[in-house]
Amino acid sequence: MDILRLTIMLLLISFSALSAYDDTWTIQVSPEVRTIEGYPAVLPCSFTHPTHTLHSSMNVVWRLGHTRTSTVLFRCSSLNGSQQCETGPDQDQRYRLEGNHREHDLTLRISSTSLQDNGRYYCSVELPDQPHANYENKMGTRLRVEAPPRILSLSIAGSVDTKLKALCHVQGSPLPDIQWTGLDEVLDSDNEVVPLPQEAPDRHRTTSHLLDIQPGGQYTCTASNPLGNDQATVYILPLSPEKSKNNSSRDDAQTVPLLLGITLVVKFLLFLGGLGGLFIKCHIESKSLSQTSK
Repeated sequence: MDILRLTIMLLLISFSALSAYDDTWTIQVSPEVRTIEGYPAVLPCSFTHPTHTLHSSMNVVWRLGHTRTSTVLFRCSSLNGSQQCETGPDQDQRYRLEGNHREHDLTLRISSTSLQDNGRYYCSVELPDQPHANYENKMGTRLRVEAPPRILSLSIAGSVDTKLKALCHVQGSPLPDIQWTGLDEVLDSDNEVVPLPQEAPDRHRTTSHLLDIQPGGQYTCTASNPLGNDQATVYILPLSPEKSKNNSSRDDAQTVPLLLGITLVVKFLLFLGGLGGLFIKCHIESKSLSQTSK
């Protein structure tokens, strides 16, 4: 009798546990998806729901970000048990539902990815017939779009008078390493990379500075990461004879006033010395005359 009673109690507990589990919605996603710039990305998402739940109408929503500033990238609605999930007229065609929502598959496909697509994505199910019925996986899926290095620009700043420097502006993911070379040697550069948040638009870009470059020099910027490398070279024309002459004339022009000033000072000192000598001579002569008259 006790065994029968214990068996009934265990069955009731098991049934209660199954019923509690059956009353929950779950959203399953992949924690991370990787792709290469220009290729598509597929973000898996599926859900389960209680068997007794009626959801003839549902909305499928994909968002980028999980704050108040998050962006809705994809939204479709399926009403009255329809097998189609209809999007609005303003839907970006780069995003489309890859799975069948009636089979609990909310997988999203993103075409022609770019570095700007990096971020965390969240899929959710909304039930229009049930107020505040919104089911979502809070962890989301991290999309990492990788790209080989690309040199966006190579430029020269400054002047001969204030010293020249070369700037190499690079993009890539992972963030590329940058190396400068001259004709036959590796050059030291200033590569200050400031850490940026994952959501920052310029987190895949960096600029390298090569200081104190000289006219007539040739400088090459090489950017590399595991996906490849890119290279660009800049040649600085030597100073023309006219500019060299002007620089020399300017130096001479600065030297002449200095020499002239020194000459004037010397002459003034000699003049003062002459006056002093004349004064002493006059004093001695007047002293001699006074003694003679006595």
